[in-house]
Amino acid sequence: MKGLVISVIAVVTMVQFMAEPGETAVVSCDEVDECLVYCVPYLTSRTGYPSALCFGGLAKLEKIAVTTAEKQTARCCIKQAAAGFPSIKEDVASSLPSKCNVQFNYPISKNTNCHE
Repeated sequence: MKGLVISVIAVVTMVQFMAEPGETAVVSCDEVDECLVYCVPYLTSRTGYPSALCFGGLAKLEKIAVTTAEKQTARCCIKQAAAGFPSIKEDVASSLPSKCNVQFNYPISKNTNCHE
């Protein structure tokens, strides 16, 4: 029994050292895609205004891509997703965050340098 208690304490201690406080997992491309999927009609048509779901998706992306690594991953995912939609209007995409009142320090573009 004493050996089991010591083992549990050792595992808990190792886990605490492995994850620093406030550290989050890197965002995935699936998460980024889910955030931006409702923006595609607006980005490809240039008509109307972004939908409320698009606004919500951008707000969610702003919240989940916080660390430098997460932002870098998000940029790469955005670039990859945008490449799949050749009809995306670059000027519309670059203005999307400001239209949605979201502060990104990286562009929504198929020309994004995802390693900055």
